[in-house]
Amino acid sequence: MTGKIALVTGAGSGIGRATAWALLGAGYSVVFNGRNREKLEAAAAHAADPAWTMVCAADVGDPEAVAAMFAAVKDRFGRLDLLFNNAGGAALGTTIDETGVDDWNRVVAANLTGTFLCTREAFRLMRGQDPQGGRIINNGSISAHVPRPLSAPYTATKHGVTGLTKSTALDGRAFNIACCQIDIGNAATGLTRQMEVGMLQADGSVRPEPLMSVDDVARAIVFMDSLPLEANVPSLTIMATLMPYIGRG
Repeated sequence: MTGKIALVTGAGSGIGRATAWALLGAGYSVVFNGRNREKLEAAAAHAADPAWTMVCAADVGDPEAVAAMFAAVKDRFGRLDLLFNNAGGAALGTTIDETGVDDWNRVVAANLTGTFLCTREAFRLMRGQDPQGGRIINNGSISAHVPRPLSAPYTATKHGVTGLTKSTALDGRAFNIACCQIDIGNAATGLTRQMEVGMLQADGSVRPEPLMSVDDVARAIVFMDSLPLEANVPSLTIMATLMPYIGRG
């Protein structure tokens, strides 16, 4: 065991679960967060020793639930070395004039407010612990650079995550807190199955897109945190090699 403590949001499936498992394999103790306790407990059962895991079912968009989760982590482990802000969601594809306020608010709460709330609590914990410091990795997206059609809420929040990442990295310098962002394109999860069938392109066509394994994403995240806090990867893009990103649009 490395002795390092990691918290992964959205850890019940997909990228979050793969990352939590990769961190366990690298010797971390891991806190599994999500809204579905049954999925989290099934994911946490992957650990060889239950002492290496903790399950915290909480909505990252709820300030009180997030504060309680980080308090529980401090009580259990005494510190936090890594936060992977992974939880998020998207709205149905519509033009901006057809996007409902409720859909907008739901995506903002999950992708941006949730990232802010978890970052705030992690920063507070990392700032006050001894030894001081830690790393926060935010799940951005290819859409933080180049949007897909009909994706205004999702794209806006991912651009917001980039701003939050940079601001947190700057504020964290005084407290040995590194913050960085991983921008992921076409990882194979339950949410991306449609890509194999066909995705709307900027020219109006619908075409299948290649996918990559979530395990590749997880390995990249473990690498980012394998660096000492004196070194940081501010932004890392990982994508399916043949996906239409370079030259999109």
